[in-house]
Parts: sequence; C-alpha cells; structure tokens
Amino acid sequence: MQRYGWAKWGDVNGFFSLVIDNVAVMMLLALILQGFGFSQDFVLSHMIPGTVLGVVIGDLVYTWLAFRLARQTNRPDVTAMPLGIDTPSTFAVAFLVLVPSFQDGLKLFHGNKEQAMLYSWHIGAVVLVLVGVFKTLFAPVGNLVRRFVPRAGLLGSLAAIAICLIAFLPMSNHILTVPIVGLLAVTVILATLIADRSLPFNLPGTLAALAIGVAAYYLCQNIGGLLDFPLVPSHEMPESLHVAPTLFPSIDWQMVWKPALEKLPAILPFALATIVGGIDCTESAAAAGDEYDTRTILLTEGLASLAAGLSGGVLQNTPYIGHPAYKAMGSRAAYTLATAAFVGAAGFLGWFPYIFNLLPHAAMFPILVFVGVEITAQSFKATPVKHFPALALAMLPAIAALGNILVKEALGGGEPQPHGEGPGHIQTLRCLSNGFIVTSLIWGAALAALIDGRLRVSSCYFAVGAVFALFGIIHSPLKDERIAWPANILAQLPETAKIQTPYHWAAAYALCALFILCLDFLPNKATPGTHNDNLK
Repeated sequence: MQRYGWAKWGDVNGFFSLVIDNVAVMMLLALILQGFGFSQDFVLSHMIPGTVLGVVIGDLVYTWLAFRLARQTNRPDVTAMPLGIDTPSTFAVAFLVLVPSFQDGLKLFHGNKEQAMLYSWHIGAVVLVLVGVFKTLFAPVGNLVRRFVPRAGLLGSLAAIAICLIAFLPMSNHILTVPIVGLLAVTVILATLIADRSLPFNLPGTLAALAIGVAAYYLCQNIGGLLDFPLVPSHEMPESLHVAPTLFPSIDWQMVWKPALEKLPAILPFALATIVGGIDCTESAAAAGDEYDTRTILLTEGLASLAAGLSGGVLQNTPYIGHPAYKAMGSRAAYTLATAAFVGAAGFLGWFPYIFNLLPHAAMFPILVFVGVEITAQSFKATPVKHFPALALAMLPAIAALGNILVKEALGGGEPQPHGEGPGHIQTLRCLSNGFIVTSLIWGAALAALIDGRLRVSSCYFAVGAVFALFGIIHSPLKDERIAWPANILAQLPETAKIQTPYHWAAAYALCALFILCLDFLPNKATPGTHNDNLK
C-alpha cells in the first residue's frame, strides 16, 4: 500500500483559490443586498453562517472521499473535488428571492425594516431547503436530464448569467470604479488563470491578484493623501465590526411557505444546472485520473445545501469547475480540509466583517471575472458546434435580465416617466427578463431540437412555454414577477402591458408550437444543421 500524500505544497495554491472564490461570492451577496436596503450586519450575522455550514459539510465530505479513493485505488496523488457556493444562483437568490421578499415585507410590516429583513431571510432559507430536497431527490437521475435536454438549453442561460451578471456587474459596479486597482488585479487574474503564466515561487494567481490589488489600493490611498489628489476612494473602518452569528432560525412556516413556493420556479433551473454541472465536474475529474462516484458527489451537494437552508443559509452549494486545474497545481486533500476550517471559523466566529471591510472590493472581485469568463467558455466547449446558435439564443433572456437590473438601478427601483417609447421598451424588457432562466432553457432546447430535425420535440418545448407563460412563470408582466392565475395578473396589469398579457404570451408560444408541428408534416429539402458546417 502506498502512503497517501494528502498534504502538499500545491494545497496552498488550491486553498487560496477556493477560499477567495467563496469569500468573494459571499461579499457580493452582502453588497447586492445592501444596495436594496439590507444592513450589512444582518446579512453577515443571519444569512452567512448557515451558508457557511453548507460549505463546511460539503468540503469535509469531499476531503473524506479523496482519502477513500486513495485507499481504494492505492494511489498517492488523488485530488479532492472542490466545492463551494454556486455563483450564478447567488444572483438569482438575491434578485429573484431576497430583494422581492424584502420589498413585500416592508409593505406587510408597514415599513419595519428589521421585520422585513427577517421575513426575506426566512423565505430565502425555506427556498434553499426546498432546493436541497430537490437536488437530493433528483441527483440519482441527473444523467437522464443530460440525455433528454440539450446542453444548449441547460448551458445557454448559465453562459449568459456568467458573462453578464457574474463578470459584468462586478466589473462595472465595483472593479473598474477604482481602475488603478481593479484593472491591475484583473490583468493578474487573466495572465495567471487564463493565459497560464506562472509566477515566482509558484504563487497562486488568485492570491497574487488579491495581494497586489490590496497593496496598490493602500499605497494609492497614502500617495493620494500626500498629493492631495485622490487616486482611490477614501476608506474608513466602522467603529464596531462584531456580529453575533445566528443559526437555525425559528421560522414561521405558515407565513413564508406560500411565498417561498412562488419563488421556487425561478430557482429550480439553477439547482438543475448544478446537478448537470456536478456530473460534468465528476467526469472532468475522471479524465484527470480521479474516478469519483457521481451519485455520491451529487448527493453531497444536495444534502449540504439542505443543511445550509435548515441552519439559515440562503445560497446553494455545488462542485466547482476546475478539478484538473487543482490537480495540476499539485493540490491533494489538504486544500478542501483547510477551506472548510477557514470558512467555518470565519462564519461562526464573526471574522467576515473584518474581511469585508479590510479588503477593497476592486481587489477582491476580479476572481469573479475569471469565473464568469471561464463558465461562458466552458459552456461553448461543452455544446456541439451545430448548437451554438441555440446557445446564443438562450443567452438573450439573461441579457434582458442584466438590462432590467441596470434600469432598476438607474430608476432607483421606481417606474419610468410616462412619455415617449421608454415605458413600453422597459415593459418589454421586464417581460423578457422575468423568469429568464426557464425562458432560456425553453428557447435553447427548442432551437437545438429544431436544428437536429426533431420538430415534434421542439414543438413540445414551445407548448410547455405556452403553459408557463399563462401563469406568469415566464414573461410575467408584473414588476414583482408574481406567479398567479391569468385573471389575477390581468387585475394588476400595468398600462404599458395591454398587449403583453399572459394570454398574449401563451398564444404566441402556442402558435410557434403549431407552426413547427405543421413543418413536421411537410417535406424538407435541406439537411438539418448544414448551415453550421462553416463553423466546424
């Protein structure tokens, strides 16, 4: 029996890469929610500790699986699978669950901010519990999803979320607001993690980008003070950074059960994406030489998400893309063990306020640019070339979601002035972005099936879209994305949506389904997919 070398120098690189990625995502959640009225202390003390518990459980189990695989295969170089917080669904949870629930809570509790935050937190935790149950039950049949749903449908929205929300929003809102620091840190990330340029002493690119960004920030702050010419924003530490972590909330299930169920359709596609992504990650690990059991990997992320929700967390867990990269770094099992220990200590002992306030956002968030670019690139690599148009089409609703977010920020959450064509354009943008994950899946899968010549399957996707549109699961004309009976939606319809009611959208999808079905009965002189030959 060979001795398992579970801790190597490469684990230092792996640890910093995995930890910084997880911390950046949690910091991003706090900043998004702060922009909509949440207090930072509330997010860090109530939402983060439970979220951290999911990471701790998942990484500990993945560490144990690495030891078990090393023992079973008698190999000393087994690398543990990386696990962390799912970045795409963080945006969905923030914008589609927590913020709308907070706004509903303000109305329900007559402007009481504390009660509204508690209400939103409890809904987010219940949604995560439901997601954890879904992932746990769905994990054994994850391969069936891959077989019947084209990757263009599953990955199209993921690619758009990655490039628009994960990469672009932090870039525009945080990184390039301080260009001297942000652009430098992004360049370090691009050079080391994408162009694969090595650094002295084999330093990990994520650690180098953070260290260089932090050093540049505080150096520019001092130089700017001496020159009386600001180079970076002034930074002052709060007087008190102590927060008391809160776990296992006492949830009023009767109050939050229904609103949580209403939010679930917007989040389940992300849960499904993590299942498919978990399968892909397991396959990539096998290609790198570490043959893990797919079902165990998926059950772990499902149960970790369930535990996080029960303890008050709001963000789901997932295996991270890049196991071969961690293996190439020389990482074994110590990096996931150390990640569980550090993230757990930071969450349960209240270190996150210090981390969030000491590290400049422009230095912390460049890792998200890498994540967004890498997920988008992987989405295209994993999709057949002939399905690229379907993947591109599936990205459009997510781009609309980005535009809707920017409009909301510009208007401060209000409505546009009723003149010109602006209100009508914004209403169309709202309809396209509401339920965009499901819309992307339907559009991408329908076009992929159409390209393959499976017209009846494509027609079925449009028929499903008609049913979903009828109840506001997709294309809801309401500002708060409410799922309801069509008559209830009509009673609250904005003036600008008279011809964009659920009945109009459902009829449009039904006509598309009928058209494609009719095509199936006509002779086809062209060979499906030949227009893409020039891409090969």
